[in-house]
Amino acid sequence: MSSPKPPAAEGGEHLSGPGRLVGRSAELTLLDGFFGSAAVRGRALMLTGEAGVGKSALLDAAARRAEDKAFQVLRVTGSQVEAGVGFAALDQILRPLTAEIAELAPWQARTLRAVRAVGGVPDGRQAELLAVAGSVQVLLSRKAARGGPVAIVIDDVAWLDRPSAVVLGTVARCTHGAPVALLAACRTGDESFLSGTGIPAHEVRPLDETAAHELVAGRFPAMAPRVRQRLVAEAAGNPLALLELPATLDEAQRQERGPLPAVLPLPERLKKVFAVRVEALPKRTRELLLLAVLDGSGGLHILERALGGDVLAELGPAEHAGVVRVDSATGRLAFRHPLTRSAVMELSTAAARRRGHLALAREFPAGSEHRARHLADAAVGPDDEVAALLHEVAYRTLRRGDAVGAVSTLLRAADLSGTGTARGRLLAEAACLGANVTGDLRNVHALLGSARLADPVGSGSLAAATAAASRLVNGEGDVDTAHRLLTGAIRDHAAGPRETGTIRDHAAGPRETGAIRDHAAGPRETGTIRDHAVGPRGAGADILDEALLTLLVMCFHSGRPELWKVFDAEAAKAQVRSPDDLLCVLRSAFGDPAHAAPAVLELLDGLVAKLHRETDPRRIVRTAVAAAYVDRLPGCRSALRRVVDDGRDGGAITMAIEAFFLLANDAYLSGQWGDLPNLTDEGLRWCARYDYRLTAQPGRFLRGLLAAAQGDTATARRTADRLVAWGNPRGLGLLRVYAAHIRALSALGEADFESAYRHLRSVITPGEIPAHLPHALWLFLDFAEAAARTGRHGEAAAHVAAVRGAGIPAVSPRLAMMTDAAEAVAAPDAVDHELFRRAVDTPDAERWPFEWARIRLAYGERLRRARAGAEARGHLDAALGTFRRLGAGPWSARAANELRASGIPVGVPVGTAAYEAGRPAPLTPQELQVARLAATGLTNKQIAARLFLSPRTVAGHLSNAFPKLNVTSRAGLRDALTGLAPERTT
Repeated sequence: MSSPKPPAAEGGEHLSGPGRLVGRSAELTLLDGFFGSAAVRGRALMLTGEAGVGKSALLDAAARRAEDKAFQVLRVTGSQVEAGVGFAALDQILRPLTAEIAELAPWQARTLRAVRAVGGVPDGRQAELLAVAGSVQVLLSRKAARGGPVAIVIDDVAWLDRPSAVVLGTVARCTHGAPVALLAACRTGDESFLSGTGIPAHEVRPLDETAAHELVAGRFPAMAPRVRQRLVAEAAGNPLALLELPATLDEAQRQERGPLPAVLPLPERLKKVFAVRVEALPKRTRELLLLAVLDGSGGLHILERALGGDVLAELGPAEHAGVVRVDSATGRLAFRHPLTRSAVMELSTAAARRRGHLALAREFPAGSEHRARHLADAAVGPDDEVAALLHEVAYRTLRRGDAVGAVSTLLRAADLSGTGTARGRLLAEAACLGANVTGDLRNVHALLGSARLADPVGSGSLAAATAAASRLVNGEGDVDTAHRLLTGAIRDHAAGPRETGTIRDHAAGPRETGAIRDHAAGPRETGTIRDHAVGPRGAGADILDEALLTLLVMCFHSGRPELWKVFDAEAAKAQVRSPDDLLCVLRSAFGDPAHAAPAVLELLDGLVAKLHRETDPRRIVRTAVAAAYVDRLPGCRSALRRVVDDGRDGGAITMAIEAFFLLANDAYLSGQWGDLPNLTDEGLRWCARYDYRLTAQPGRFLRGLLAAAQGDTATARRTADRLVAWGNPRGLGLLRVYAAHIRALSALGEADFESAYRHLRSVITPGEIPAHLPHALWLFLDFAEAAARTGRHGEAAAHVAAVRGAGIPAVSPRLAMMTDAAEAVAAPDAVDHELFRRAVDTPDAERWPFEWARIRLAYGERLRRARAGAEARGHLDAALGTFRRLGAGPWSARAANELRASGIPVGVPVGTAAYEAGRPAPLTPQELQVARLAATGLTNKQIAARLFLSPRTVAGHLSNAFPKLNVTSRAGLRDALTGLAPERTT
């Protein structure tokens, strides 16, 4: 007799914890309801679904849940071996019921004992089968009456022997007579003896993507996310495939240190599931399916040209078997499950695959990407000409937006290279793109090591230096060392013959020249490279761009003019050879935004306008980087989100990290502060996972800036300290500027203007707008306020004059608004209504709510001190509302204090009588504000600086407040003011 099948023979192991199925809450709820009603009035249910979808796992879970509900569970498993043995399956039910059989009526007991003796009813005549079914029903009814409801759980219904299936089908139709539940499972499309019995069916669907990721991550926690993404896509929600496919990968592949095959191989269990139908097809059909897998496009016309004959007719058997779907109207073929492609490959020979690739290559024109890839897959040894073709294809793939595919193509080209020089150069380029684009920084060391082994002489290539420099600054290296390394490589690249940018310079053999001419030149480039880059730039230009952009990032983070000077010299030489508008825009709008020429900004606006159709993640992110300081980020949002989605799908990870922080930057400026933590958190998690420590610093800065604005002083201080501690040993001067910005904003929120001035003065020289510190563009309003509020009006005015002299107001409306406000704040005494109003009335100023609210607060403060209380209140109330919406606690407190000082209890609606007049109280608003500040321990001079008063006036207010509060010194102020209600002030 057959024994029960081990659990999870078809994907049943999709468990995340003990006994917990992943992604099956709906099915388990259905089964709970099924057993609940079956306990009252019997029911039957058939689970259907594709092989490996998890029907067995659901049956196991159902059996456990039935036992929890006091069901007596009887298990049956169909067996292919015993499908021809009469009553083999029914015996699995009767075996544990031997004692109960003895208590039946004699004729019923004899009938069931005969069933248990194999061959007791050899011909399975209908009369005997009905007698057996009747006896089983009585047996089950008695079992239920004595011990509670009974559940019969049947797996692999298709392999039940016919007599057992007929009996069980009769039982299933008559379950309503007793509390008996019959739950069975079979593959979709399988015929069985239970078919046609009218049992209700429920299809078990594949897992959704979220559940699939949870299943794989739970079982293989060390697997790289991008590898997991590929497996999830290939498995298409099939739990068995999700759990078995990782077994075909080695440790390096699982951790993304080695490339994955184009078609994943199948382990033995999956071969049994997906190969059985393919094996049964005619030879001609299998050949067509192999061509379809190798082609990958699904186009029937390609198969027709490559193999000839009536393709639709020859694919018919595969359609009938449910292997493929063919749409003759569109001329497309699709495999019903992605792993069927793997099964087709597993059943083919290496010779057949090579013939197929060569046949397909002949159907594509010379120079096409498809031809190059098929020739590469057909190669059985080194082939420099094909390697050269793949070299060009890699960069076309990159510009199309497939960064991972580009790196894989470079690695394949390296495998096909016949010389160490060519192989080393290609491996170095793969390392370069891995470090700067795809997030493979952890693999850079291994790739560069392989490149050195292949070509010890050329180990200092530009690509190798770029990859090494990126790894250096993200690790324990300093920016000066990385800068020297990369600058030297750029100069060597310019001086040597390798600058032409094709593989012909580092691969042997004159035969390549013709191949490159045929495959890399000519009008075929139109619509590909030229759509994605300025001018006909080849692979060498791409690497030079990566080198220069890496150098630019180093100069930006260094904050030192001497490094920028070297960059400008090398970039000027490169631009003569191979001009790139984006590099020019980045140098000006990002590297020195305060002095960006109108022509550069116009060029940038054009690049931003074209982002909706840009596919290259590098150009999207770098255009957005150029847009960041000059307020063009809103136009980049949708394109940046596409880069983020691509990264989440396993694409350009490095670019996605930068996109996260650019979107967070935009969220800060636009007042979407609730989005900023999520964006930076995800970006920082990726930085930690992929070892991008320098790339993480802008994300840390933004979190620190938000903490400062919202009054989380401890977090702001820790973040600033961490930036300085990490940046100083590495020569990263920008991080000191970031830290000063965070500390100054925190101090300004607390009205500690002296501290704010001190922090800002450490990175700013009044009257100078440095070209080597782009971030200074974000600090001039803060500096003007801090300097003016500490009596340094001359410094504030000089700095604002420098801002206007540099033409910064013309860069963007936001910077124009802030310049007007800074000049108004810098004025020593009088309220400059024209400047304040021009700033407040800037068109669409609400797009920058934090700055706008700060300007209204500053205007309201000046108006109140000029005794224009009614006008001040409107600005102060608007500022308070915005600060509260943003969660900017310290700034809300400043605005609220000003409103109280103007005689308005905070929270009283504008326009009410109480708002207009206030309410009488022992202390005047000014006296109360001075007393509260004095109670914190501030001196008269410090209070005067905060409130724009003279120390003598502060002393006068305190002398008036002491008798009103019944205190004689500052020591008693805190207790006297505790609990003082707003209505006690005037």
